[in-house]
Amino acid sequence: MKKRLFLVVVLFTCSISAQIKGVVKDSLSGKPIPFVNIWVEGENIGSTSEENGTFFINTTANGKKLIFSTLGYEKKIIKASSVMGVNLKPMAYSLNEVVISKSIGTKEIEIGKSKNEIYQAFDNGPKIDTKFFSYISSYKKTKYLKQVSIYTDSKIENASIKIHFYTVDSNGFPAEELLDKDFVVTVKKGTRINRFDLAKFNLKFPKNGLFVGFEKLLVERNKTEKTITDLNTNITQVQKTYFPFVLYNYVEREFLYTFSGGKWNKQTNQNERDPSPKMMINEPVITLILSN
Repeated sequence: MKKRLFLVVVLFTCSISAQIKGVVKDSLSGKPIPFVNIWVEGENIGSTSEENGTFFINTTANGKKLIFSTLGYEKKIIKASSVMGVNLKPMAYSLNEVVISKSIGTKEIEIGKSKNEIYQAFDNGPKIDTKFFSYISSYKKTKYLKQVSIYTDSKIENASIKIHFYTVDSNGFPAEELLDKDFVVTVKKGTRINRFDLAKFNLKFPKNGLFVGFEKLLVERNKTEKTITDLNTNITQVQKTYFPFVLYNYVEREFLYTFSGGKWNKQTNQNERDPSPKMMINEPVITLILSN
């Protein structure tokens, strides 16, 4: 029997910072907006609004700007000193006249599996890691997204995570999202493959490819705390961990796209001695089931 190796890598950073708090609301209804993505512009520092719209975020310098974004609302960038109350404007969608055909669901294929059976889980801070699914002509027979699966490890019950589906722009970067509302899902305790139904969205696989990504929600219900005392310095600190962890495969790819600091970042092979465009990366364990 083949063995699977699970490694958990937790990264911690310590710095002097000021905590900023506020609340995010709908500019028209005045209702709080949950699970808003909040970033310090240009830095890998982020947070998520709670279900009541409140948020806390740390920033290490004065004059920083915060970026607020979530599906269904216009992105907003404001100074950190002005975030006591943040109002986001609902996004207006112009709908083109289209002919809608629904999935029959009589034929299925699963894509995105890897032969690599070594998995790693990282708690590496706020960001959106993606996995790219290229389009091949045979998908014409199974063009609908029926199900997405994601491999997670959680020490708490009913941890929440946000899953994104992006089209591809002319430069190969993740572009517009296929959904117009956040897709927030719940995973059970333990190490498991979680499967989520997509059939109700009637999504077609884009012909220029598809990025699927996950976003960790830094909210109270996903958090655990543990008090740790350094035996050398006798300094006591509170270690905060947000679940679930998402497991990764270590695979060979030509690129990796990550959303951090309010923008997309592309990682490619920077080894001048290696002429190959491919490199070894950690890629989230995500698969899709397509149907007709």
